[in-house]
Amino acid sequence: MERVHKTTGQFESFDGTSIYYEIHGEGEPIVLVYGIACLINHWHHQIEYFSKTNKVICFDIRGHQKSYPVNNIKNLRMSDLAKDIAGLMDHLDISKADFVGHSFGAPLLLELYNQSPQIFKSLCFVNGFSKNPIQGMFGLDLIEPFYYFLKSQYNKQPDLMNTLWRLAIDNPVTMQLTALMGGFNINVVQFKDIEVYMRGVARMDLKIFLTLFEELMLFDGDDVLAKIQVPTLIISGERDIVTPQKFQQAFHDKIAGSEFLVVPYGSHCTQLDFPDYINMKIEKFIAKSVS
Repeated sequence: MERVHKTTGQFESFDGTSIYYEIHGEGEPIVLVYGIACLINHWHHQIEYFSKTNKVICFDIRGHQKSYPVNNIKNLRMSDLAKDIAGLMDHLDISKADFVGHSFGAPLLLELYNQSPQIFKSLCFVNGFSKNPIQGMFGLDLIEPFYYFLKSQYNKQPDLMNTLWRLAIDNPVTMQLTALMGGFNINVVQFKDIEVYMRGVARMDLKIFLTLFEELMLFDGDDVLAKIQVPTLIISGERDIVTPQKFQQAFHDKIAGSEFLVVPYGSHCTQLDFPDYINMKIEKFIAKSVS
């Protein structure tokens, strides 16, 4: 079995924050952008598949995993996160790439496109959204009030809340509930992927998470959708109740010439549920967009 070359590194972004990245394989570049509180493991199927033919670039969003600590806590706006990606492209001397964004990675790529449309060859959004997806998340209207309650408690007792956060997230019951509520299709996904994800969330600084989550709620990228002029694929999980199909349908309605794929039985993490199918669809889409 041929071994794929892997390189890791870090670069200093605009405010001095160190951004961690990985490069797998060689060829035309594909940049993978995960969601809030996620980690590179969310893409491990795609990294393994595409690195055989492409240069696959993945990285930790500022405040996540190895791109922590953040040099200036005020620099956690969507525009700041997008500057990190543009900076990474400059650092790697890459002028254009195909971009794939999952969940929170979708609005992040919208902001990046708004800033630097010239670096995009194509776009793929996986279970994404362009504006606040919180209302009705999980079929409930409790997420936003709970968020502000959690934020108020953190402001009063940050150390205690960080401890409780880790205990609440890193346990088997929460992992099962996350899957059952549409985060993953528990019937097909490898449970170790859920464990790795939840432990990554638990390790995240709660202040960073709260700040980014509020940015997620405030961001509105609807006006960017109509500006997109590169080939675009929108992937939606049929059973995603975290960001239901209406969010991805809105992308398709507003992005001229976009392709829309609904994945039967797909959850919020379709790239982990059905990796072979998703990889094939993305591969064909990129190949067609080049020809």
